[in-house]
Amino acid sequence: MLAIGDKAPDFTLLNQEGEEVSLSDFRGQKVLLFAYPKAGTSGCTTQACGFRDQFPVFENADAIVLGLSPDEPKALKKWKEAENLPYDLLSDPDHKVLEQWDAWGERSMYGKKYMGVIRSHWVIDENGVIADTQYNVSPQNSIDRGVAFVSNA
Repeated sequence: MLAIGDKAPDFTLLNQEGEEVSLSDFRGQKVLLFAYPKAGTSGCTTQACGFRDQFPVFENADAIVLGLSPDEPKALKKWKEAENLPYDLLSDPDHKVLEQWDAWGERSMYGKKYMGVIRSHWVIDENGVIADTQYNVSPQNSIDRGVAFVSNA
């Protein structure tokens, strides 16, 4: 698993508009990157809207928020507009970046095992180094911990 102090693996993915976004585009700023299973589901909406509602905290800390899921850009755009999310959502349909960031693995629901997104978030500092990691975190804890970390960093 990625750990605090590790260099954040760079990536380039399409956002909800079909435009390329690279993590390295944000060097010089803090980035909160959160991985979630599926746009429009209840836990993911709680997490995404929590970051939306706390967005002024991120702006005041000169921090960027990015969401990451296997959803296609079209689904991300629809969700972003429906929830009025003020940040980019990134599409990783082949889950290569999710795997690279250790956020893809075995999950279980109603006794059935499957491979999917492990809800997680990371704070990357201005130099591209991981400053905080939260794996297998609940939507509310992700919001609370992410906001607390960015506002105190």
